[in-house]
Amino acid sequence: MKKIKAILALSFMALVLVSCNKEEETVQSNDSSLKVTPEVLNKLRSLSLNTSDVQVIKNTKADGTIEDAFLVEGCIAITEDQLNKMDLHGGITTEQYRTTNLVSAPKTIRVVGLSGTGTTALTTNMRAGLQAAINRYNNLGLSINFTLTFSSSTSGANIVVRRQTGSAGGVAGFPSGGNPYNSVTLYSGLESYSTGVNAHVAAHEIGHCIGLRHTDWFSRQSCGQNSNEGTAGVGAILIPGTPSGYDATSYMRACFGSSETGAFNANDITALNYLY
Repeated sequence: MKKIKAILALSFMALVLVSCNKEEETVQSNDSSLKVTPEVLNKLRSLSLNTSDVQVIKNTKADGTIEDAFLVEGCIAITEDQLNKMDLHGGITTEQYRTTNLVSAPKTIRVVGLSGTGTTALTTNMRAGLQAAINRYNNLGLSINFTLTFSSSTSGANIVVRRQTGSAGGVAGFPSGGNPYNSVTLYSGLESYSTGVNAHVAAHEIGHCIGLRHTDWFSRQSCGQNSNEGTAGVGAILIPGTPSGYDATSYMRACFGSSETGAFNANDITALNYLY
């Protein structure tokens, strides 16, 4: 595995800005035994995660079953078991600010985009965006690569991508045990956006699945906010050759604009190559 470092990035955009997933569309769990306790918040802080708006949601797993999970930073789903197993190893953060877990490389990651006629099937626009996102990752020649099929069967999938009713954006989670997070949800509001925006969101959520965090963790500036997601004292280490200032076009910023193309910028490419 390549040496791990991190980068600070991003700038304010005078565009229609859309977060990973709008709060009002989140499916919250009212009858779950899972609770946001002070202990949970303390653990999240120790992992450099933002604890300002942690919620409990019903999250759809790769096999279509539902599980209770914590929703962190608006688009990261973490189960109680995953949270308990996550630890800081030396207090290092990476790739434009990543989680403490990465995908073990080399690895081929099998992605299945759900097809068919059901409500979870990806639309034509979503499928085109997902294909473009996968192509962009594979074109980098990283030590991880992706295969993509569109099917109603999830057999053998490492990541299942599905549609769900909601505002424009998506939800994913972090890797564990050297494997990528196994599910990406794309919300139906994306259908009103271009294929480029769909590609951007798909690539962003897959970025979370392989361990990447928001580049503007320190400000959420891309959302028009001034809210630090926190580093819990572990810092964020700059990747050599990438800027420490605001990078308005990184695909891993917290919010995105309506004119996205889905392309990685030069700093994204530098960071991904450094990590994988």
